[in-house]
This record gives sequence, structure tokens and C-alpha cells, in this order.
Amino acid sequence: MIGSLLIANRGEIARRIMRTAHRLGVATIAVYSEADARSAHVREADVAIEIGSASVTDSYLRSEVILEAALATGAEAIHPGYGFLSENAEFAEAAQAAGLVWIGPPPAAIRAMGLKDAAKRLMAEAGVPVTPGWLGEDQGVQNLAKQAAKIGWPVLIKAVAGGGGKGMRKVEHASDFVDELAAAKREAKSAFGDDRVLLERFVTRPRHIEVQVFADSFGGVVHLFERDCSIQRRHQKVIEEAPAPGMDETTRQALYSAAVRAARAVDYQGAGTVEFIADASEGLSADRIWFMEMNTRLQVEHPVTEAITGVDLVEWQFRVASGEPLPLRQDQISSSGHAIEARLYAEDPGNGFLPSTGTLKVFELPGEVRCDSAVEAGDTVTPYYDPMLAKLISHAPTREMATGELAKACGAVRVWPVRTNAWFLARCLDDADFVAGDADTGFIDRKMDTLASSPAPSIEVRGAAAAGLAAIAPGANASGSSDRLFAFRLNAPARSFVTLNFADTSSETTLARAGEAYQIEIEGRSLCAAANGGTVQIADASYRVANIGEGHVVVFENGAGFECSLLKWGASAEADASDGTIRSPMPGRIVSIARRAGDPIKAGETLLVLEAMKMEHALKAPVSGVIAELGAEEGTQVSEGVILARIET
Repeated sequence: MIGSLLIANRGEIARRIMRTAHRLGVATIAVYSEADARSAHVREADVAIEIGSASVTDSYLRSEVILEAALATGAEAIHPGYGFLSENAEFAEAAQAAGLVWIGPPPAAIRAMGLKDAAKRLMAEAGVPVTPGWLGEDQGVQNLAKQAAKIGWPVLIKAVAGGGGKGMRKVEHASDFVDELAAAKREAKSAFGDDRVLLERFVTRPRHIEVQVFADSFGGVVHLFERDCSIQRRHQKVIEEAPAPGMDETTRQALYSAAVRAARAVDYQGAGTVEFIADASEGLSADRIWFMEMNTRLQVEHPVTEAITGVDLVEWQFRVASGEPLPLRQDQISSSGHAIEARLYAEDPGNGFLPSTGTLKVFELPGEVRCDSAVEAGDTVTPYYDPMLAKLISHAPTREMATGELAKACGAVRVWPVRTNAWFLARCLDDADFVAGDADTGFIDRKMDTLASSPAPSIEVRGAAAAGLAAIAPGANASGSSDRLFAFRLNAPARSFVTLNFADTSSETTLARAGEAYQIEIEGRSLCAAANGGTVQIADASYRVANIGEGHVVVFENGAGFECSLLKWGASAEADASDGTIRSPMPGRIVSIARRAGDPIKAGETLLVLEAMKMEHALKAPVSGVIAELGAEEGTQVSEGVILARIET
């Protein structure tokens, strides 16, 4: 086993690799850019080396600088993670030439699978079914249009060197082909430096199904079952699960056999994923599943395979790279239950999935499921890298149980002020079609209006905000009591009238003290809320209320955060109704007085406005009558409890 390891990556995958390394006693070396100097993966490493500025081209893609860091720190091996340099054959060769153990497949295997057209030819020769289409050297527009017509519309244009949906275009009609081809070639050239394309039949109801394979240097090759990664947006995976729903055993075995043949065809070693496209228009069948590509690295979604098999795939990578045989034979690997993973992104689905950045004042993930996180509370999400904050993975005896558990976990995510897709994920997982296993790669696009519409604060959220603000007000004790906000009233609970603001939408609320709880009236509904620390209990539901300062709180519900500010605390309750006395409910400054001594006033009319906690609080007349006494002037500071006015009935 290797003794020390440099991880040529960042974020979630770097931390994931470190967990296994530290468990096995392997020393870890992190690399980081200037933007990542205070990142979690840097804090957790045994040694950390800065490699450049924030831009990936000046840091995580600088292979020569990373190799220098490995040699300078005495690393025995390099693990590339995924993304960045993970499928760069030249980097792998350079690492091996420098005497380092490369934790990945041989450079030749990376090259063989790196170009889609060459990989498809190789797979066809190995007896692996490939998607019907065309691939060749003649990249002339006329030839490509002719070949597309032979395949039949719609047709899919794909960049030969592509990935992540770049250089990919679906063409519905012959009249659109030339323009779409030009766009695909431009994008491919920009992304990969290679504008060559291939053509494939467009599958109308595609499912994206992949098989995890593993191979050693002794000729051993095994599969660790399949994963379904059909829930995607813009060709990027969002939710992955294992096993694939709706697949019979005959189809599974055919798929496994094809994946193992694919790995053997390139003398593969280490962890890899053979990806297939399935035509699910008439259910899953072995004759309608075709090879798409092979990812010569560990996949983002590898935890679902770990969950159903009990295997630590990173440990297997270490052992195979160290020259050991595969830890288990095929007949020793079994699958148990169902696992499902959701990718938590720093993005706002309600605003076109725009990325969100900032410092994480609140970052809380549920403890009931596995969470592989890139960040922690207090870390900063920058615009320089992938927006994935974490992966949430559930594992249960059945798919229904695993899906329900993960939906609940996504709803329990609490992140602020960075926006996330947690509520969007929860909606996807709760969708009836998804629960029934009736989903393909077009699932999100078809349901976008429903899945991505921004949530609004419920009445319960507004009630929790009011109770939470009361609980953190000056004078509130540990149990959430805030007596200074509520004045004594004969034969009735102390009461205050509250105006809250959610995203520039005001909400009128009435609070009454009911022992240690609050009785809240909102839009004709009555709620009983008990505040304890940062939690407000309403009926059977708990709401996390985070105090973010200056009279602002954030209430979390179903994965969404709702910021609330206190616009006005108009407390007719700050009066003793028996004698018409108005007292100051808290220390503050009188900013306005509506009437003078001797003026008439009606019950409920505002007499004074007190500024405290950077908010204005309207003090109203408790009874109708004449203002007999005014004990304050505009602009003066007043203490808690002093008499500000007295009204004679």
C-alpha cells in the first residue's frame, strides 16, 4: 500500500479521497489555488501546497506545477479525482515517468476511450453494441448532411472529443442541419480544440444507464452493477440511483457482459464506468441499449455503488494501483437494497439556475443520510469552480423507501445566503412519475415549469419568523420569552402587532403570549408556536430559524430559505388598558409623535414611534380618550419601562 498521496483536485472529491486515505494511514497532500486557500480540503490535508491563482488554467490544470508539488513533498502517488486532469493521458504518463504511482487507468486506455469515434469503433470490434449512426473521417458538410438523412430525423450531432453536452445538437429537420452542425463544431472547437463530430440516431425516450467496472493488473475484471443517471439538466446529471428501475435480469446480465468486454478491450486497470444509452420507449431491453462512452476515472455518483455493495471504491483504487489484485471476485460481490444520490448545487432554480456565490453563514446538511460535502459553514463559494456543494446519498431496502428518505433529506438542507437547488431536488424526488420509475433524460425539461417555480413562504414560515424574531429580541431569555415586546392587558394575553417583510412582500401578523409559547394570527389562521433556540415548533413541524443579525432571520422549509425582516412592531400591547398608560417596551429613540397633549385619540391609533434594533415600532393608544400627558419628545432616548404617555377616557 502507498504511504503518501497527492490529490490533484479540490472540493468534495478531494475530501472524499482523504477520508479513505486517513482511514488506511496514508498521508495526504492537497493542492490549492489562491481562491481555495481556506477551503475545507486544505484544512483536512496533512500538507497543502499552493499552485496558482483562482483560474483553473493557472492552478488545477497546471500539470507541471502539480508534479513539482508531488516531488517536493515526497508523495508516492497521485490521485486525479474527477474532472480537471483525471482523463489526461499526458499527465498520467508524466506522473509515471517521474516515478509516481498513478491512481487511474493506463494512459493507453485513457487515449483509447478519449475520442468518441475511435472508442465506438473499438467497442464494435469487441462485440459491444453501439448506437446506430455514422462516424468517419469525411467531415464535409455535404457528406454529414447525407449521412444524417440516411440515419433519419431526428439525429444527434456529437463532438468526437466531447463531454458534458458540449458540441452536442439535436436536429429535428433537414433544413436545420447545416446551422446546427456549424454551431456544434464551433462549440467543440472552443471546448476541446477539435471540431470533428459524429452522428447518432436520436433516441426519443433515452435512459442513461452505466456500469461500474474495476480491473487489476493481473487480468481480473469485475462489474459492480449498474446505475441509472437519467435525471439530467442540459446533459448534466442531477440524480443517480442503483439499481436501474424497471430492468429485468436478462437485460442486466447482457449489460454487465458488454461492460466487462469493453474494459478488457482496452486492457483496463482501476475504476471505470461504461456508459450506455437505452431506448425506453417500450421498456428496457438488451437489444435497445447501446454503448455511449467510457469514463476512465471515478465517477461523481460512485457512492450509490458503494452503498449497495458495501465496497469502498477509493480503497480499491489504492490497492489496485499499488499492484494488488482485486479484493473480491465477481461471485463475491453482491448488491443489497436501493441507493439514490442527489447533487446539491449552488444555484437558483427559480432564477434560471443562475450560479450563486457568497460566504456560507448557514450550512447545515441532514444527518440521516450520507453527505459528501465540498464546504462547511463559514466557507466561501466562489465563481471559479463547479457549483456542486455536496452530494446526498440515501440507502434503504426498497427504492420507495430510499427515494422518500432522500426527498426528506433534501427538504432538510439549510444553506444561506447562497441559494441552492435543494427544494428543486426534493420536488423531483417527490414527483409521481419519478416515484413510479417512469423517467428519462427529458424528465426535467418536460416538468420545468412545475419543478423550478420559486417557492413562496407558507403561513407556517411567516408564523415561525414572527416567533423567531420575538425570541431573539432584546430581553428574550433562553426559553424564548420576550416580555418587553408585550405589555400587560387586563383579561387577555399580552399582544403585539407585527409587520414582516419577505422579499419586499409585507405580512401582517398578530402575536399573543400564551405561557412560554406564542399564539399567532395570520390571514385568518391561528397558529401556536413555541420557540426554543433556533427552532420554532408549530403543530408537528419544526422550523429552523437562523438569526442573521440586525432584525433579520431566515426560516427554512422544504430545502428553501426565506429571509424575513421586521418592518414594524406596532404594539398596542405596550399599554395598560386599565389606565391608558403607554410605556416604552424597550430602550430606543422616539422618532415621531403624532399628537400633542390635550388632543383626542382613538384606540388603535399610533401615538408615538420608537426606533430600536434598527426598526421602527409603532406605539398605539390602548383606549379612546384625550392625551393627558406626554413624557417624551422627538429625538430623545428613552429607557425600557418609562411612561411615554397617559390617556384619560
